[in-house]
Amino acid sequence: MAKLRCFRGIETHTAVSLITEIGDFSRFARAPQFSAFLGLVPSEDSSGKRERRGEITKAGNTRLRLLLIEAANATLRSNRYGKKSKRLLSRQKGQNADVIAYADRANRRLHKVYNHLVARGVNPNKAKVAAARELSCFVWGMMTGNIEGHIVTAAK
Repeated sequence: MAKLRCFRGIETHTAVSLITEIGDFSRFARAPQFSAFLGLVPSEDSSGKRERRGEITKAGNTRLRLLLIEAANATLRSNRYGKKSKRLLSRQKGQNADVIAYADRANRRLHKVYNHLVARGVNPNKAKVAAARELSCFVWGMMTGNIEGHIVTAAK
């Protein structure tokens, strides 16, 4: 639970909910499978050369999906490179430097994805859901130990 609390936007309630409802994160072979389990991936209606992606599938655990969207929203309200709050510093105290660096990388990635999508004209709420998908991939990476030199991204 302490590792998850190193992320901006994830406090005790969200961390406990993720751990208790998912249990063993290693049952998902890759991060996109975890995102799909939460219903954070776009639906698809493709045939031949035609490729259409729609809204998120909303399959899976509604409660966890909403918690991750709120966590991504809280992360996006924080400063991308700014000074860390006292609460975040206290949550990160005593953690491995690799874990903290991974959580900081997640923060930068979420801001990058969100800003890129909003600059393209995507609705800000849709961009927040895309950031939540990225956050879910980082959570999977943290809980399965895939943090060193492994860029974890969501399926496109």
